[in-house]
Amino acid sequence: MFAKTMLGATALCLTAGLNVSVALAAGDQVNIYSARQERLIRPLLDRFSAETGIEVNLVTGAADALLKRLEAEGRNSPADIFITTDAGRLHRAKAAGVLQAVKSTTLTDAIPAAYRDPDGYWYGLSLRARPIMYAKGRVDPSQLSTYEDLANAKWKGRICIRSSNNVYNQSLVASLIVADGRGQTEAWLKGLVANFARPPAGGDRDQIKAAAAGQCDIAIANTYYLGGMLNATEAAQRQAASKIGVFWPNQEGRGAHVNVSGAGMTKAANHTAAALKLLEFFVSKPAQQWYAEANYEYPVRPSVTWSATVLSWGKFKADPVNLAKLGELNAEAVRLMDRAGWR
Repeated sequence: MFAKTMLGATALCLTAGLNVSVALAAGDQVNIYSARQERLIRPLLDRFSAETGIEVNLVTGAADALLKRLEAEGRNSPADIFITTDAGRLHRAKAAGVLQAVKSTTLTDAIPAAYRDPDGYWYGLSLRARPIMYAKGRVDPSQLSTYEDLANAKWKGRICIRSSNNVYNQSLVASLIVADGRGQTEAWLKGLVANFARPPAGGDRDQIKAAAAGQCDIAIANTYYLGGMLNATEAAQRQAASKIGVFWPNQEGRGAHVNVSGAGMTKAANHTAAALKLLEFFVSKPAQQWYAEANYEYPVRPSVTWSATVLSWGKFKADPVNLAKLGELNAEAVRLMDRAGWR
């Protein structure tokens, strides 16, 4: 599977690389490697170009493959900006030495400190939450309380979640390490694994579909997947999503786990001024509003209104931990997940 992903990403990158090379002869520009799908970012890039006259060249691909490409290209990389998902991946990019620190009062004023690297190597652009989702009619939300309670034997055979190699789950576990310590988190992991309804398989949408179909009663998934399903053109997706409720855990304590999609300027950037303009554009109110509406994520800028779909799930308290800490604890989280038998 990894080989197929690499081949697909390489082919895509080679094609896009031709466009970048041609554009180098043109005027002001910025080149992006993005793990976000083109449809989720291109409209913003087109708006940026229309407002500034700066051409934007986009390469999309699998997150890990793009990071490997950046590492392999080194100082010869044409990329000015790297966009990826989850603080765990952003931390890997920083640790790999492919990013450079950026200082901008526009960015620091717009983005809360918890959602950006303390040293300025990456900045969150949008927020996603990973709450507990439950099958309406089979789970009384009054039975739900915290992530920690999911290890309780009352949930045995009732939980669906994707595999441990998923960075979203790794960051969730890292957040528990921060809150509860390594020993307690390892014990929790063993209880959670014992409560799985089936071996982990598929993505977040698959966990939601499984809960809707009665294969489990609880799913752990990022909210924007549910938002996409609720607004999908395919009736089957809308029907499945309508059977699922959202519960915000740990509201009496630290709050629900959140993460980011984010970006950083590459160390090899040749168009630093244009790249900084684009990073700052991403956190402007119009850009934040568009993204919130288009992808059912939460704006990283607190003053921007949530989409109607997101608002329907209610307000919630978010875990205030700096997401950079979750990236630092990623390797430890993976070790604990392995020891607990989470595959």
